[in-house]
Amino acid sequence: MNTALVGPAPVDTESVDMAPVDSESVDTAPVDTQRGGSRRRFGRLGEEAAAAWYRHSGYAVLAANWRCPEGEIDLIVSAAGTVAFVEVKARTTGRYGTGAEAVDWRKQQKVRSVARHWLAQQDQHYPDLRFDVVDVDGRGTLQVHTGCF
Repeated sequence: MNTALVGPAPVDTESVDMAPVDSESVDTAPVDTQRGGSRRRFGRLGEEAAAAWYRHSGYAVLAANWRCPEGEIDLIVSAAGTVAFVEVKARTTGRYGTGAEAVDWRKQQKVRSVARHWLAQQDQHYPDLRFDVVDVDGRGTLQVHTGCF
C-alpha cells in the first residue's frame, strides 16, 4: 500500500501504460501541448484511457463527464457493489506537480458535492462509495490511486 498524495487515507496505487487495454480502440498517444496540441484533447484521451483501464479491471462505467450545477465528475464506475467517483488529472509535464497533487481539499469537496447530487438521482442505494484519482503523465502512463479521500 502507498500513501495517497491527496489525502491521509491509505490507498492502493497501480501504475500502468496508457495503451488501450480492451477491444475499444483509444488513441492514447501523448499530445504535445507546447506545439499546438490541445490540452483539452490530452485530458479527454486521459479520461478515455482511465475508463478503458476500469473496464479492463472489471468495472462498469456508469457515467462519464457527469454534470450538475455543482460541477462535473470525470468517471463514475462500479464493481462488486462499490461505486467509485473518479477524478482524472492529465499533465504533460511535472512542472507544477503531479495531477494527483492537484486534487486539493477544494477539489475533493467539489467532487463530494457532485457525487451527492448523482447519488440523489439514483433509484438504487449504494452503500459502498470510494473516491479515486487517476494521474496521467505526458509519457502516457496512468497511476490509479484508489480510495484517496
